[in-house]
Amino acid sequence: MFFRKRLKKFDPEKEKTLREQIEAEGGLEKNDGLAMVLSALLVFLPIALVILLVLVLVGYLFIS
Repeated sequence: MFFRKRLKKFDPEKEKTLREQIEAEGGLEKNDGLAMVLSALLVFLPIALVILLVLVLVGYLFIS
C-alpha cells in the first residue's frame, strides 16, 4: 500500500539522540505526561463529540 512507503523505519540510534537532546535541554518535568494527555483530549474530544452527534442525528433521521 502507498502509506507503507511513507512510514520511516524505527531507528534506535535516532531515538537515543532524541532522548539525549531532550535531556540536554532540561528534560521533561514531573507532570509533562499528564499535560500532554490533557491537551490531546482538549483537541480531539470536541471533534469526536461533533462527529458522534452527526452520526446520531443521521441515525435519528432514518429511524423517524
